[in-house]
Amino acid sequence: MTQDQRIIFAILAVTIVLFMWGRWRHDMVALASLLACVFAGLVPVESAFVGLGHPAVITVACVLVLSAGLQATGAVDAMVQRLLPSSAGMMLSMAALIGLGALLSAFMNNVGAMALLMPAAIQIASRHEIPPGRMLMPLAFGTILGGMTTLIGTPPNLIVSSFRAETGGGNFAMFDFAPVGVAAAAAGIAFTVLLGWRLVPARQAAGAATFDTGTYFTEVRITSKAKGVGKTLREVERDMEEADAQVVGMVRNDFRVVAPNPGRVLRAGDILVIEAEPESLSSVLSSLGLRLEEDVAVAVEDEGGQEKTERGTETAEEKAAGINESPADEVELLELVVMSNSGLIGRSASDIQLRTRFGLNLLAISRQGRRSIRRLRTAALQAGDVLLMQGPQEALAGFTTVFNCVPLAKRSISLPDKGRAITAMAVMALAIGGAALGLLPVAVAFATAVLLFMLLRVVPPRKIYDSIDWPIIILLGALIPVAGAMASTGAADLLARSLLQKVAQGEPVLALALILIVTMTLSDFMNNAATAAVMCPIAISAAAQLGVHADSFLMAVAIGASCAFLTPIGHQNNTMILGPGGFRFGDYWRFGLPMEILVVAVSLPMLLWVWPLG
Repeated sequence: MTQDQRIIFAILAVTIVLFMWGRWRHDMVALASLLACVFAGLVPVESAFVGLGHPAVITVACVLVLSAGLQATGAVDAMVQRLLPSSAGMMLSMAALIGLGALLSAFMNNVGAMALLMPAAIQIASRHEIPPGRMLMPLAFGTILGGMTTLIGTPPNLIVSSFRAETGGGNFAMFDFAPVGVAAAAAGIAFTVLLGWRLVPARQAAGAATFDTGTYFTEVRITSKAKGVGKTLREVERDMEEADAQVVGMVRNDFRVVAPNPGRVLRAGDILVIEAEPESLSSVLSSLGLRLEEDVAVAVEDEGGQEKTERGTETAEEKAAGINESPADEVELLELVVMSNSGLIGRSASDIQLRTRFGLNLLAISRQGRRSIRRLRTAALQAGDVLLMQGPQEALAGFTTVFNCVPLAKRSISLPDKGRAITAMAVMALAIGGAALGLLPVAVAFATAVLLFMLLRVVPPRKIYDSIDWPIIILLGALIPVAGAMASTGAADLLARSLLQKVAQGEPVLALALILIVTMTLSDFMNNAATAAVMCPIAISAAAQLGVHADSFLMAVAIGASCAFLTPIGHQNNTMILGPGGFRFGDYWRFGLPMEILVVAVSLPMLLWVWPLG
């Protein structure tokens, strides 16, 4: 063993220990590892940060931005509404939920897919009277499995593809991961629905994942193109049940009906006063094609029956002043609490001329006492009310200061935008198609999609960089040169030779299984992208020493790096459900260990069949 090999092994050992310890963030550990290699002369100074411009790193950043755009426009919410059954049995509901999670994870960041579907999982668990964790853990595992099926599904796949390109074999194509990944995902989902969910400990949630503001009262207008036109109020309420929303009032021709007859047929221009959870607002609006009364321009019919555009209750003065004409990328949503000494108490949005003076919209009111709220713009506000406000950031800040309100921490509350949602899905489909057909390199295809998202205002340009998980980008950019140092010093060859001689004893199939299991074990305790970066050089060296193709070994790394089911720290999706599911650290292995054994049992023969060693 040479001096350089001793140094790189020491750096690698310390890095893995620090990853598992969790005392410092993964990006800090990765950067420290890179700098240690630079100071030791293992990585040239001029090459220290080339990893940040690596195509795999660029692609990961682009996928995060595109995922954020799909979420913000309501495109995924609309898909959830259409694909999840509202009155099916528990097992069918679970299968649909996990299947949708796996499908979304194949084409967007799987953490984003998990965040989007968590509220639906909790609602399904409540409807079938089972602990929320028994729906959340299967969903977390399903979204992890779905990420294995495409090139962009998870960062490890991109890392593996980049290492294959460096060996001269070219990048993996978009769906090269599908044969093995889909087989493993299908087996895992089937196991989960039939048996696996029963292995999840029945825990009660440790606490709310977010603060509790109670339900919101808000007004929605039925436009001429809304699905609610011609339906009875009873039918509309039945459609809203899935999102735990209810109609508490109705306004027709400026006359409010407190308890409208369920048999009343709805017409264009009617306004419904609904009560819903804040996170459910988007689902309620998407399910029936409704628009918030105070949000954006709505379509109504004039006396001649021609459709024209009006903005809710906007006055002529507001139009002349240009209120509510801020560009889409300047408008934000913010929740404000009315304090006991606020100047808003006893006054309404109309009283303070909210739109004319401040250029803001009051979209909804949350009142814990749940007293009747006649109309949003005329409701007298009380101490403790939570207001969902919409407007430019500067106007929101000024309003907060003037009226002594306290903003709540930001959380995921989005309003669907059908036009932008269609645009987002079309651009995403073009990027995937361009990459899958080999028309453009993956990084170029998705970078082009991000540029189109900015030009078409799908994601506001000033918010593009907020969508990127920078610790992941730094981690990947730092570890790619470290992995290169493992190969250049011969450390990867030495480690592979040791594993082959002492454990696999020169048997290629046994060596392939060993690479898969070792990668899977490491991924349970350290970041999956870091695991892939560490194991790829070892896998390539092992294949070279055995005289077999490296593709099957690289695919084994991709599968193993993605399958972190034993601990809450192996994958962010596992961490996300720790609190809402009421889980403990040791609760994951009961379901996770059989899942990992199943993945090995299914993927190993598939690897040998799809990617033969000879």
